[in-house]
This record gives sequence, C-alpha cells and structure tokens, in this order.
Amino acid sequence: MILINIKMQIRPEKMDEWLALADSYAKACNAEEGCVYFEFARTLDDPNVFLVIEAFRDAEAGGAHVNTDHAKNFFGTAPYLVSAQPQIVYIDSPDFTGWGPMGEIQPK
Repeated sequence: MILINIKMQIRPEKMDEWLALADSYAKACNAEEGCVYFEFARTLDDPNVFLVIEAFRDAEAGGAHVNTDHAKNFFGTAPYLVSAQPQIVYIDSPDFTGWGPMGEIQPK
C-alpha cells in the first residue's frame, strides 16, 4: 500500500473554488478501483491549510491515479489556488493492510 499526506496552503480569496475542486476530486479519487481512501482535512490552526490523506492499494494503483482525467485536471487547476508549494510525505509500505484499532482510546 502507498500512503500519501500532502499539506496544501490555499489562497483565502480562492477558497470557494478550492472547496468545489477538492470535493469533486475526492469523490472521483474514491471511485478509483485502486484507491483505499482519499480525504481532505482542514487544519485547526489555519483555516487556509488542508491535508490530503490518501492511500492506494499499491504503486501501480497510484500510477494509474495520476494518469486519470480528474487528477490531471486537479494538477492543472491547483497551482492557481495554492499560496505555497505543497509539501508531501510518500510512504510505500507493502506490509501495511489498512486501518487498525487504536488501543489508547475506546468509547465509554
């Protein structure tokens, strides 16, 4: 599985356009066969910073993802919406199988 986290700072005046793009992109990504999950999260300390949290079955699925029309559209549009170059963490972990239970917190 490949795990990717991207930190994206969005121009405040472009927020409405960003939210529409992020919503449609996440929906399209989650519909891909090799996508395990794809989500955007807004940070708590800066409303203009978003985290992309994504996982793909393997590097082949990740490669297929970047060649989709929706990814090409996102990569072509996002430069006009970000205020800084996004920062990425990419981990290829063939032994990782997905989410597991967190031992430190359980509902009461």
